Amino acid sequence: MGQTLVEKILSKKCGRKVTAGEIAIVPLDWIMAQDGTAPLAIDSWKKLGLNKVAKPKNTIFFLDHSAPAPRKEMAGHHKVMREFAKEYGIIISKIGDGICHQLLPELYVGPGDIVIGADSHTCTHGALGAFATGMGSTDIAVGMTLGKMWFRVPATIKVEVKGKFPKGVIAKDLILNVIGILTSEGAIYKALEFSGETISNLPMNERLTICNMAVEAGAKVGLIASDKITKEYLASMGREKQYVEIKPDEDAVYERVVSIDANKLSPQIAVPHSVDNVKDVKELKGTKIDQVLIGTCTNGRLEDFRAVCKILKGKKVAKSVRLVVGPASKTIYAQGLKEGLWEIIVEAGGIILPPGCGPCVGIHQGILADGEVCLSTANRNFHGRMGNPNSYIYLASPLTAVASAIKGEITDPRDFL
Repeated sequence: MGQTLVEKILSKKCGRKVTAGEIAIVPLDWIMAQDGTAPLAIDSWKKLGLNKVAKPKNTIFFLDHSAPAPRKEMAGHHKVMREFAKEYGIIISKIGDGICHQLLPELYVGPGDIVIGADSHTCTHGALGAFATGMGSTDIAVGMTLGKMWFRVPATIKVEVKGKFPKGVIAKDLILNVIGILTSEGAIYKALEFSGETISNLPMNERLTICNMAVEAGAKVGLIASDKITKEYLASMGREKQYVEIKPDEDAVYERVVSIDANKLSPQIAVPHSVDNVKDVKELKGTKIDQVLIGTCTNGRLEDFRAVCKILKGKKVAKSVRLVVGPASKTIYAQGLKEGLWEIIVEAGGIILPPGCGPCVGIHQGILADGEVCLSTANRNFHGRMGNPNSYIYLASPLTAVASAIKGEITDPRDFL
C-alpha cells in the first residue's frame, strides 16, 4: 500500500513506516513562537519546572504581531522574549524583520522538515513539502525542552486541481473556494494534500498562500510535494542544499479526493464572519468598504504587490477608502523600495506599514471603527478579528482588494485587467 505525503514525511523522521491513525514520535527541525504566544510558552516552561532548550539554534522567537510595540504591556512581552532568548541561546527575529510565516520559508524550512509553531498558520510551510503545524504554547514549551514531539498521523484529503486559472483568478481564490467546499470543520485533524497540474505550475508565493489557509478548513497540515519549483525557490534564498524530493506514492490511499477545475473558478470572497462563507465576487459587487488591507502572512509577498501596482499605477484610491499595505518581511520591503512599488502605492493614496502583521490581529495600526467594513487579503474574518467586534471583514485576493480600493466598493478585478 502506497503512502500519502504526510505519511512519507513522518515515516522518514521516525525511522519506520507509519500510516494514518498511528502515533509517531519525531525529532523537531524547527520550533517557533511569536510575540503573542512566546510569553505564554515561557510561562508554561517555567511552571513545568523545565530547565533546558534542546535545540536553541533551531528555536526561534519572532517579534512580528505587535511590532513595534503599541502598548507598554506588549513592550514587556518583547522584553521577556529577548531576555529568555539571550539566556538560552535561541534565535530572536527582531522588530521589522517580518512575519514568522514569511521568514521561516525565506531562511529556515526545507522539504521533509518537522516544524511546530505556537501559531495556527504554521501550516504555511507545508508549501515547501514540510510537516508544519500549529500547537498550544504548553506543547511548544515541552517541544523546546525535548526537541521532539508525538503526532497522530493524519488521514489525508487530496485536493486535485486541474486546468489554468482564468484572468483575474489566483491562488487566494482557489483556497477560498476549497474552504467553501470543505467548510471550516471539514478537514479537522486531516492533512490537505494539494496536487494536480495547476498546483505543479504555481510559483512558491502562491503555494504558500494555499497552505497558509489549510487550517481554516480545520486541517492539521497543508502540504505540496517538493519539485523543481521548490528547488528553484530554495536556490533563490541561498538554500539549495536543503532540497530533497518528497512526493506521495501513486497508489497512496486517501480518505477523500476533492477535484477542482481551475478553468471554472472566478474571484472569490469570504463574507463575515466565517472563512467558509464564500461567495462569487459578482454577488457582492457594490458593497461599500471603508478600509482595504493588502499584506499579512497570506498575501504580503513581493509578487502580490507587483500585481497590485500593475493595476494601481496612475490611479487613485477612492476618497472614502483607507488603503493599508503591509509587506511580510524586510527582504520584501527592501525589494519593493528598489522597484518603486511603495511609491506607486503612496502616490495613489495608500499607507505603507513596517514589515509585520499590522492590523490583521487587531492590535494596532488599522483597527476599524463601529460599523466599518474592511476588505482584507488576510486569512481570517472572525467576529472582532481586527480589533472591533462591531466591524465587518471580507476576505479576497490582492487583485480584488486593489480594484475595490480604487472603486470604493467591492469590485470584480477583471474590470481592471
